[in-house]
Amino acid sequence: MCQSNVLLSHARGNVINNVKSLKKVCQEPFSFKSAAKVCKINYYYPSSLLPYFMYFSIFDVKYKSKNPYIMRYFQLLLLILFFLTACNEKQISKQAFVPELPPEELVNPLVGSQSTFALSNGNTYPAIAVPWGMNFWSPQTGKMGSGWFYNYSEHKIRGIRQTRQPSPWINDYGAFSLMPVTGELKITEDERASWFSHKSETVKPYYYQVYLGDYDVNVELAPTDRAAQLRITYPESDNSYFIVDAFFKGSKVVVDQANQRVTGYSRNHSGGVPFNFHNYFVLEFDKPFRNVHTWKEGVLEQNSMQSEGNHVMAILEFATGKGEQVNVKVASSFISPEQASINLNREIGNKNFQTTLQEAKDAWSKELGRIRIEGGDLDQHKTFYTALYRTLLFPRKFYEFNEKDEMVHYSPYNGEVLPGYMFTDNGFWDTFRAVFPFFTVMYPEMNNQIMKGLVNAYKESGWLPEWASPGHRDCMIGSNSASLIADAYIKGMRDYDIETLYEAILKNADHEGPVTSVGRYGVEYYNTLGYIPYDVGVHENTARTLEYAYADFTVWKLAKALGKPQQDIDRFKKQAQYYRNVFDPGVNFMRGRNQDGSFQEPFSEYRWGDAFTEGNSWHYTWAVFHDPAGLADLMGGREAFADKLESMFTTPPYFDYSYYGIQIHEITEMVIANMGQYAHGNQPIQHGIYLFNYVGRPWVAQKWAREVMNRLYTPLPDGLCGDEDNGQTSAWYVFSALGFYPVCPGQPEYVIGSPLFEKATIQLENGNTFVIEAPGNSRENIYIQSARLNNSNLDKNWISHEDIQNGGKLVFQMGDKPNLQRGSKEEHAPYSMSREN
Repeated sequence: MCQSNVLLSHARGNVINNVKSLKKVCQEPFSFKSAAKVCKINYYYPSSLLPYFMYFSIFDVKYKSKNPYIMRYFQLLLLILFFLTACNEKQISKQAFVPELPPEELVNPLVGSQSTFALSNGNTYPAIAVPWGMNFWSPQTGKMGSGWFYNYSEHKIRGIRQTRQPSPWINDYGAFSLMPVTGELKITEDERASWFSHKSETVKPYYYQVYLGDYDVNVELAPTDRAAQLRITYPESDNSYFIVDAFFKGSKVVVDQANQRVTGYSRNHSGGVPFNFHNYFVLEFDKPFRNVHTWKEGVLEQNSMQSEGNHVMAILEFATGKGEQVNVKVASSFISPEQASINLNREIGNKNFQTTLQEAKDAWSKELGRIRIEGGDLDQHKTFYTALYRTLLFPRKFYEFNEKDEMVHYSPYNGEVLPGYMFTDNGFWDTFRAVFPFFTVMYPEMNNQIMKGLVNAYKESGWLPEWASPGHRDCMIGSNSASLIADAYIKGMRDYDIETLYEAILKNADHEGPVTSVGRYGVEYYNTLGYIPYDVGVHENTARTLEYAYADFTVWKLAKALGKPQQDIDRFKKQAQYYRNVFDPGVNFMRGRNQDGSFQEPFSEYRWGDAFTEGNSWHYTWAVFHDPAGLADLMGGREAFADKLESMFTTPPYFDYSYYGIQIHEITEMVIANMGQYAHGNQPIQHGIYLFNYVGRPWVAQKWAREVMNRLYTPLPDGLCGDEDNGQTSAWYVFSALGFYPVCPGQPEYVIGSPLFEKATIQLENGNTFVIEAPGNSRENIYIQSARLNNSNLDKNWISHEDIQNGGKLVFQMGDKPNLQRGSKEEHAPYSMSREN
């Protein structure tokens, strides 16, 4: 005690005047982390403090219960020693944090899976797959037929499911499930469901493992593009089973006991398929079946080798020893049973489980490893790579390779087997914003292939898809295929038939399609009046007007790039300005407009739906991606625009759901985010933060970009803030964490935000490397003080696509206070159509 007092007195005399900030820490329970925060350093312990920590631990155990006052003095002493040692910059290396694990090990596929119909934290399921794979695999906790077939909070697994579901709202097609059972035979999904724990589960993009407690069975799975391997570890049992559940709405199973094979098909779907749709599957086992049964419409058919009906299953019976492993190889095809076998032999063949697992792991390592990040913390790394994983799942490859190794696909539009690429499971209303622009940066060759798939979709159906799963689905609005096509072409992707795609775009611009999401619903009004009236029975009319106007901007850009007739160029240039026709200066909002030119009455900027799509006027007023400067002019200038945009974050989250009759989950997600009227959980306003760069307040964009990244994204099962939607919400995070975002696809530039990491190294497909550095970056230092691109000052608030593709280095100097001068001038603003010379 006396020695401690002497040391404490000596320490006080030398440093106490310089460590007043420690006072608050010392008044609270001791925390090394809080002390590190006071010192403004990363949460690392220098080795020189180890003896103090050891002494503290011993002292705590020995004396804390006897004399708490001794502990308080000792805590203060240790904090001072910590301060002297840890806060000495000469002794501490400020090295950027780099996790020891590779990117594929940081991904958590369970992020977003703690969701319900009423509240979406992502509405995802753990997709065990390879990038853009034709088939995904997932544990199934929900009922067959439900779009919410997996929820993190559930306690029982009903099967391991082959799935292609892009969204619970769209649901699945061709799904079936596999389930091992022991002891008493339990067949239906309710009966056979087994208790499991996330503590006895491993979930990686390339591997899934779970222990089924009811059966003492361990299940492992490793995927390929069109196939997978399962390894089932059974207990000692005379009654071990494997159930192949082909699901309802039409299915078939055939067991070949001699060759240890099961074949069949599943026909379940929720729309968007031709009359002859089948998902054909084949399974091969490395263990003979002792007995075989089938099940049909609730009746067990013992010793039956095949069954066909609305809902059938195959039940394979074994006798197993303790720890015996049964290996199962499974593949599927939309073309034929024979093609399913070809897929199985090509992608798995004689490979063992470990080889398949390693190949899947290598596929993710290759793609995720193309972006290397440094700095930040472990949770931010996990969140980043999980978002990148989600960005690379869709659109799905919907093509196969036949016995001659020719690329072919079953057409989800006309039911024929045809040559060439096909992709599906994508809603362009969501993904035109960031997912496809990400592909133009990182995967131009993949984007070329997607464009070839769009050519085939148009030739096979007569229309460009807007929401495909697998064929045309009547979901969402807009004409956003034009954005994808124009953005790809303008950014240099040319290996496809652009003339056919331009023809398809022109058809869209003048016709309604077979469903309201295809072509342009309400196009006759749009083309004649310059807007779609509120009072003519076309729902979501104002949102459609705004989205068609943006699409026309991209068509205008594409027509110029292709050297099309001047009448095309002039037409789409004019139509790109039609957004002005639904702006009401009297209320300073976008607003429904009647056929006679009057605006709708009554009007509330808080009313969701009605004239808008899953949002209100606070969200759609900013849906002028191509001309923020023109919108600012309508609002009274840059300052008025900026003030109104800032007020979106401070206006209380009032809402009116009377159009829907219920409080839809998107409304709830806006309310609980506590960001005013800003609704990051849905796509229409996700670009809004970056609009501050157009009106001289880039620091506000920096503030809110960081706030959203830090608060609304985590690496946990509830780690998203609304529907993930085919990677769009994740792609927003990936771009934003790198420090820039594609506000206006079709214009080859990216608007600057606030980079999340100290360094990001991007390996481009052309062999170049683009590096973003932000020395001194932290949770406090969120504001850009200055920027340099390849050693030249960068005052503007954007970088070009060419800047990135050419490679080089973008360096940001960061600080904890905004620089109110940098990027504040009008010439610093990104592109706006109204300002084009």
